[in-house]
Amino acid sequence: MTGLKALHDTDRTLVMGVLNITEDSFSDGGLWLDPRAAADHGRAMMAAGADIIDVGAESTRPGAKRVSEEDELARVTGAVEALVPAGATLSIDTTRAAVAAAALDAGAQIINDVSGGTLDTELPHVVADHDCLYIVQHWRGWLAGSKAGAPDADTSHYEHGVLRDVHDELMRQVDAVLAAGVAPERIVIDPGLGFSKPGIEHNLPLLAGLDLFRASGYPVLIGQSRKRFITAILDKAGFTDPTMDARDDATAAFSALCAEHGAWAVRVHDVARSRAAVAVGDTWREYAG
Repeated sequence: MTGLKALHDTDRTLVMGVLNITEDSFSDGGLWLDPRAAADHGRAMMAAGADIIDVGAESTRPGAKRVSEEDELARVTGAVEALVPAGATLSIDTTRAAVAAAALDAGAQIINDVSGGTLDTELPHVVADHDCLYIVQHWRGWLAGSKAGAPDADTSHYEHGVLRDVHDELMRQVDAVLAAGVAPERIVIDPGLGFSKPGIEHNLPLLAGLDLFRASGYPVLIGQSRKRFITAILDKAGFTDPTMDARDDATAAFSALCAEHGAWAVRVHDVARSRAAVAVGDTWREYAG
């Protein structure tokens, strides 16, 4: 395990491996639902160079249905109990205060809240009562925006431009989290690629504008892995029905760019590809600086 200050203040870009213990996540739903398979996959990502394992037991893909709190608790605590003894630094991808509390009590060190404190307003208070990091992500609504027949259709209009609006809305979320008692030195921010942001035109400005988020003083997590906009980029470049390998190659390319621009961490499914890419980006930044 890593000390929280060293984790928060790292001068290199970390690699966060995705462990989805779900039936219906968009790229690997069902693969790691068995507790033994989940633990094995977590250990394999650690061996491949993951600095953090991000455990999620509820899919957030468009159209996904909520799992019960009991099921989420059982899945998450099972993974934590299996991976903490292996020395894993664990992030818990949850929007429920009860799940966060149980995971932190069992040894997790980070809460990754894709709702940024807005879905369960008790969650920031749980974080404030524990010594952990809190990832505050931008998202305009829980699984909202499908009424018009396209994912996020009614939450993806950005009146002042996506970069300005996402930045300002995310900073307001951070203000609310601070008001709930979370210490600023425990906060990490995430612009929420793909969340209320379906297209290339919504996501690339946020990546190109990474320096604006870094200027807030908070470390920045980027979760680009296998997102819809990556498939759209490959389609636009002439790839017909891009394979998972192609999407992971593109993900790794973004990992290198994010590292070069000083991202705190990249959240990815294919750890080995992005670990190598991040090494290149970190080295580029070292010599460019």
